[in-house]
Amino acid sequence: MQSAIPSSFQPARDSSDISATDWRLGIPVYVYAVVFSSFCVIMGLLWDIMWHMSIGRDGLFAPPHLVIYVGAVVSGLFSAYQILSLTLNRNHPGRAVSVPFWGVFYAPLGAMFCVWGALAMLTSAPFDDWWHNTYGLDVEILTPPHTILAIGIMTVQFGAIVGVLALQNKYRMESPVQDAIASRRVGRLKWLFAISAGLLLTMLFSLFAESMGRHETHEVAYYMTAAIILPLYLLAVGRASLLRWPITTIALLFMLFLLGPSWVLQYFPATPRLGPVLNPITTYQPFLFPPLLVIPAFAMDWLMHRFDNPLTGRKLNDWVLAGLLAVVFMSILLAVQWPFGEFLLKSPYARNGFFLSYTWSYDSPVDWKYRYDYGPWNLEPVADFALGFGKALVFATLSARIGLFWGDWMKRIAR
Repeated sequence: MQSAIPSSFQPARDSSDISATDWRLGIPVYVYAVVFSSFCVIMGLLWDIMWHMSIGRDGLFAPPHLVIYVGAVVSGLFSAYQILSLTLNRNHPGRAVSVPFWGVFYAPLGAMFCVWGALAMLTSAPFDDWWHNTYGLDVEILTPPHTILAIGIMTVQFGAIVGVLALQNKYRMESPVQDAIASRRVGRLKWLFAISAGLLLTMLFSLFAESMGRHETHEVAYYMTAAIILPLYLLAVGRASLLRWPITTIALLFMLFLLGPSWVLQYFPATPRLGPVLNPITTYQPFLFPPLLVIPAFAMDWLMHRFDNPLTGRKLNDWVLAGLLAVVFMSILLAVQWPFGEFLLKSPYARNGFFLSYTWSYDSPVDWKYRYDYGPWNLEPVADFALGFGKALVFATLSARIGLFWGDWMKRIAR
């Protein structure tokens, strides 16, 4: 029975069974497929945001939507095949380490997440089309169909992360000195995990971008949002990763994933199709320049090397470590983002194809007085900001502690 299953869908094999010319290095094809799916979904999502800023009118089969659907279909099909292979073949070598569910199916944990996420994404598509036809254009990001889509996307992306983690954790202890193929395999899994984590971070930021734009960098809500989301996520994936500088690498990938589509699409023609057209653009308007997350991320990596390293005996209590990481992360984020946000908003040197601050949607008035300045609602008294930032430090500490706990759980995923 085992020989009837395509080798590309079999679980990772021992290095002695892998040819030096096998590009997969024993990693199942469905793992590559779900990481590719996560990439497609994010590229389609960012294109869709720029489509709404530049063109307005879309439909069920608008080009950005098709890219998102490709991601959902690829993830769903490859993961479903993996599940059916394990379920229908009692002698499948991967069944022993799979997860049973509903008393019928067997699957890797990551494949289960991907299938459910793909179903949610595809269900949201006709729902969103009906919503537009019934209620018109969206005036906010999280409408009911968009909420279903966002949950589906994040479920697919988390499934990709879990699928990679299960293999990475299995081969965590392999010695790269003894086996060159094992070294290459572990190295590839490290990067597949970093890419998957960077893509999910891009999705998370896109959901909360309205609170973390360049106009909001002097508001306490900007730092409160960052405190709740970023320490939790960055420390979870940082602790689970095998890279030397994982948080820095994932933060850098996040910035590249977010900026790449904007840097490219801004040079392509786009004409608004809905009124009122208050900004008569002729090309795609880019999304936004992300926070300089790589700088506080580097500080977190350095602190983790110094105070969370069992090999050197330097290991702080996780609550103490969480407090230290939270204070350092938030302090550096404030020190970096406060002036950088002002540069992005006010400086004419930021209004170019690199920093993207010239971007302005077609339905926004060109001569708005606060286009390149903070509005009165964006500025807070020093005392109020200080009090709010103090609360953000508390939230960041709790977020960091949960992230460390979550990271420990991810290090133990083996299915």
